[in-house]
Amino acid sequence: MSTHSKVENTIKLTLKDIKNILIAQGRPESEKSPYFGLEKKYGIHLDFQPLTRVVPISSKEFRKQKIDISTYSAVIFTSRNAIDNFFRTCEEMRITVSPELKYFCITESIALYLQKFILYRKRKVFYGEDGTNESLFDVIDRYKEHEKFLYPCSEAFDSEITNWLASNNCVYAIPVLYKVELIDIREALNNKDYQIICIFTPLSVKSFLKSSESVNLDSAVIGAFGDNTRKAILTSGLRLDFVAPNPQAKNMAAALDIFLDSLSKK
Repeated sequence: MSTHSKVENTIKLTLKDIKNILIAQGRPESEKSPYFGLEKKYGIHLDFQPLTRVVPISSKEFRKQKIDISTYSAVIFTSRNAIDNFFRTCEEMRITVSPELKYFCITESIALYLQKFILYRKRKVFYGEDGTNESLFDVIDRYKEHEKFLYPCSEAFDSEITNWLASNNCVYAIPVLYKVELIDIREALNNKDYQIICIFTPLSVKSFLKSSESVNLDSAVIGAFGDNTRKAILTSGLRLDFVAPNPQAKNMAAALDIFLDSLSKK
């Protein structure tokens, strides 16, 4: 039986109570990652454990969707996985990405990730002001009459976005470019007590709930990246303690730093 319950009490932890933090994504490739600076700064230990794995859809499978990427003038990105698989698909199918293509991103950090694939300053890149779907819609709304939109995603795409595109009479297509599988981390959760858990996607919330059914999370601090992840956590009944991005922190590492600093003052 699940021990998950909605907890209304305030956080009673202090910094000295924090020993282990679970970052629900892969370990950063660069040793200069700000996460490693947090370990030194606060004397804590971070474990990097993805809750999902991405399985690319082959070009052969994609062709069955009968979507001609080259005929669209704008693309909507809500994750790095979507960006990776969009450009992978274009490369595999030898599709030349137009220099005039517009990019609409859910957050600034997602927009900046485009630098891995394009000359950022020479392209037209837009992003929502606060990381919510609503702020993304505000940006798209200014261009919707003159653009044809692609929304690259997994099979579990955000229906709120597609519903908005449909209700606003946008021309759009939903190329499914990858699948996302849940990763079972029950062994890790049972073997170590995590005081803070940072989750990055709605599907990761689903995976975490499945893996932690027998774990008491009432005292765990939970951080969310992105508005859709925030919604998924609250809907699940878990307590949510901090969210990134926010006006003071553009990424999870910065939000975690602020949160840990607040505990150090208790």
